[in-house]
Amino acid sequence: MISSQLMADATAWVNFFDPTYSLPSLYTPQSLLAAAATNEAESSSLILAGVLLSLVVIYFASKVGGELCARINLPPVLGELVGGVVVGVSALHLLVFPEGGAGGTDSLIINILQATAGLSPDSALSVFQAQSEVISVLAELGVVILLFEIGLESDLQELIRVGPQAAVVAVVGVVVPFAAGTAGLIYLFGIPVVPAIFAGAALTATSIGITAKVLAEIGRLSSKEGQIIIGAAVLDDVLGIIVLAVVASLAKTGEIVISNVIYLIISASVFLVGSILIGRFLGPYFVALVNQMKTRGQLLLTALIFAFLLSYVAAAIQLEAILGAFAAGLVLAETDKRRDLEEQVIPVADILVPIFFVTVGAKTDLGVLNPAVPSNREGLILAIFLIVVAIIGKVVTGLSVFGQPGINRLAIGVGMIPRGEVGLVFAGVGSASGALSEATEAAIIMMVILTTFIAPPLLRLVFQESESDTTSSEESV
Repeated sequence: MISSQLMADATAWVNFFDPTYSLPSLYTPQSLLAAAATNEAESSSLILAGVLLSLVVIYFASKVGGELCARINLPPVLGELVGGVVVGVSALHLLVFPEGGAGGTDSLIINILQATAGLSPDSALSVFQAQSEVISVLAELGVVILLFEIGLESDLQELIRVGPQAAVVAVVGVVVPFAAGTAGLIYLFGIPVVPAIFAGAALTATSIGITAKVLAEIGRLSSKEGQIIIGAAVLDDVLGIIVLAVVASLAKTGEIVISNVIYLIISASVFLVGSILIGRFLGPYFVALVNQMKTRGQLLLTALIFAFLLSYVAAAIQLEAILGAFAAGLVLAETDKRRDLEEQVIPVADILVPIFFVTVGAKTDLGVLNPAVPSNREGLILAIFLIVVAIIGKVVTGLSVFGQPGINRLAIGVGMIPRGEVGLVFAGVGSASGALSEATEAAIIMMVILTTFIAPPLLRLVFQESESDTTSSEESV
């Protein structure tokens, strides 16, 4: 005797193969498409909600941190970094990113969306990834705007004049820490060659964004020291890209591809020189075009088109987009519209630049500094060595400045100390290639953290001492 369940199953299969039979409406293609469209629309709106909530956190952290540091005579950019650390992976977990191994459940913002906006657990991961990607892109756009603004405030003629000194500072700032760090890790700690080279390469970086922001805040960007630091930091970025390409190819293939190195050197040189020469030729046409336009925002938007175009070209030829933005700022600083453009760029920078600095702080995991964790202890020992080499290796660059009597050489060396996001890029590439052990990677991250945070107050301190020495000598005279 056939059971009723079997009879029901048999009837279902007969109906399925009957041409006149139709599936339940839940399973029709139209209903499936409608459900998918509804889920996609819901996810899109929640991604926007997550981005908006992230921006609220970023701006709040940047203003609170910046105001506190300004009141105790520290650079506000340091407050933005500290604010990022507080809201990031090291403390509140409001702003976390997948690159650090975090998931949707690790983000307090995603938990808030689940509690208040009806975000389902199934969609949490996709919303978290998309929201993090948007914030990361906005942060990259922020540093592009920052370097464009720095280029506008720089004097191209002064940069050309201090070019030889900046070149020497940049080369010394790459060679000394790279050689000392690599040799020390190999011979003192017994680190294998490839990881030691990666760590040594991370020591060569200089975060032009952090240094430039501090120089602008203390009114030293246009000084001789400031121009040498900016010029050297730009060249440091170019040299750092070349070094990164070399060590990355070494980690993948075990050998250095000379053709890639030659390509990067030629493309970087042609890009920087060509952008300035072509831009100076097109400068009068830029001014004439802006003068003939009648719509609102004609100066700012036309300038941003030029800056973004050069940034794209730089990124397309495997350089950094920030180099293109800086070159665009240098070119437009030579036009009659410089002052007007500086005033119009400031509000844009105030919106986007804090995203960059808070994001750098939020991605910084201070947990690697905890000596109570056994796995961190080896990294701490390596980190102490790397930090000492990182500071001394950049401070000695000031001694290489020639033909500049009375210049503050210590300030130049200190200005080259912060590694910032550039050093994290080296650590990320080394980790992705599998060349770095956990201890070595943690040591590099610690070095990046401390050099990034100690450089802003040190830079202000050495400039203040220089001013007090000058005042004392004038009074004695």
